[in-house]
Amino acid sequence: MFVSARTDYAVRAMLTVTAEDPDLVKAAVLAAAQDIPLSFLQGILLDLRRAGLLHSHRGVDGGYSLARPAEEITIGDVVRAVGGALTTVRGLPTATTTYHGAATALHDVWIAVEAAIEGVVDHRTLAELSQQSVKTT
Repeated sequence: MFVSARTDYAVRAMLTVTAEDPDLVKAAVLAAAQDIPLSFLQGILLDLRRAGLLHSHRGVDGGYSLARPAEEITIGDVVRAVGGALTTVRGLPTATTTYHGAATALHDVWIAVEAAIEGVVDHRTLAELSQQSVKTT
């Protein structure tokens, strides 16, 4: 699994919003807190809002808040919101791979890799990571 800067920034931003919950967090505060370029972060926040993970609130006192409880948002949800599929093979969905001859069993390997990644990112919530961060600081 390749974790792009966009994906890393998205997870870090969501963790920062989680830490501030229930307060609204401005994009500039998120960018500064996680050392993320603001212009890059704004596109990420838009994707997270479109995916139903964030609410945006307009106005002087506006900002961002979680769209649902942190206990219900997994790292996998965030990754998929900004990056699409967790795994691909040659840019195509893992499940669509087909091989012939000596490589036939390779399809099962890629499916197992995808399942292992899902087993981690779909079972770790923002709430869990946020609680762990509090314990280590």
